[in-house]
Amino acid sequence: MMYNEDEYLMLSGIQHFVFCRRQWALIHIEQQWAENLRTADGAVMHRNVHDSAFNEKRRNVIIARAMSISSSRLGLSGECDVVEFHRDDNGVEIFGREGKYTVTPIEYKRGKEKADECDIMQLTAQAMCLEDMLCCEVPFGYIYYGETRKRVKVEITDELKKRTERIIEEMHMLYRRKHTPKVKRTKSCNACSLNNICLPVICGNKKASEYIKSMLALQEDSAK
Repeated sequence: MMYNEDEYLMLSGIQHFVFCRRQWALIHIEQQWAENLRTADGAVMHRNVHDSAFNEKRRNVIIARAMSISSSRLGLSGECDVVEFHRDDNGVEIFGREGKYTVTPIEYKRGKEKADECDIMQLTAQAMCLEDMLCCEVPFGYIYYGETRKRVKVEITDELKKRTERIIEEMHMLYRRKHTPKVKRTKSCNACSLNNICLPVICGNKKASEYIKSMLALQEDSAK
């Protein structure tokens, strides 16, 4: 399936979606957002990295920042924090550059490695977009974590690509339906910047009728 440009979803939304489908829907379908310390800190890091005018060449390595990427096959568009092009005779040709290069995406995150695959799948989607754009293979990429100041290598396997593609298909399905899933409350809800918008305690397993009854009861008590 090939998507039209007006159907493209934000690539960065994959991280939100894997972390919490409701969070993704609130941001990308309902266009709601709220800042907290974590999101503000992450925004500062990305502003420092995303200087598209600041591209470097270090010997046989070209470093491109804030590189725009997209894929009509996946229906995604976005930016890579950093893409490194390493001179290699087994690589691909890059427009305007002599020789051939291998392609390595690098994603920057403010914290440390996570237990889930939200960062890994975002990087995998970037790799797949680069493969579609440059007609190449991207066998691995890196995630740089600001808290530990370390790069973590991620092997872009066929199995990881398949799992990421399934996630992307589910995102498109929910977006077409304009559906915001119910919350599945976890400990992570407390640190989420959208906590006061999502209201996980109210919107969890509790029925709307029960919530209304409890609010009416509170009003009656306060009126006494």
